[in-house]
Amino acid sequence: MKKFELVAEMTKEIFGTKLFRIRALIAFGVVDKGDLGGWVEKEDNLSQEGNAWVSGNAWVFGDAQVSGNAQVFGNAQVSGNARVSGNARVSGNAWVSGNARVSGNAWVFGNTSWLTVGPVGSENGFLSAFRQKDNSIMVLRGCFEGTIEEFESAVKETHGDNEFSEQYLALIPFIKLRLEEVEVSDEDE
Repeated sequence: MKKFELVAEMTKEIFGTKLFRIRALIAFGVVDKGDLGGWVEKEDNLSQEGNAWVSGNAWVFGDAQVSGNAQVFGNAQVSGNARVSGNARVSGNAWVSGNARVSGNAWVFGNTSWLTVGPVGSENGFLSAFRQKDNSIMVLRGCFEGTIEEFESAVKETHGDNEFSEQYLALIPFIKLRLEEVEVSDEDE
């Protein structure tokens, strides 16, 4: 049984992509039958199972998927191949894109930008970067977790001048440029 439908009469175009407002067909979780939700490009963006929901002015498009009990709300945007699952929450003005994964009990909120790039490095894994509350840039890659400055030092120490070092070092200016416009403050909570 389907839990939601696309409302053909309620659409908007974003970045050349047509988004549809969603409407609940049954009551589930905190959603009542008939409630209007947020905006999706296609049914595949939101699982018909579980209590996952998109609400407010939130957008989910591209090949992004929201599933489990996850919630996307406020002015949040989830796009690309991103996945939001489990009990995760994405809200405020947060953007989750690329191949990012937000799962478990994770919350991404406020004016947050999260960048994921991959496959990269000797293990063909994914590198994620985001702004922290103190406005430093945090990098996650495999077993590494630290600031972008610590990441640069670790790359040089671990990889020297090999091709993987070149890949990682080429990403650092891109990450800084992409996250340059994002500033996190106490008001974002």
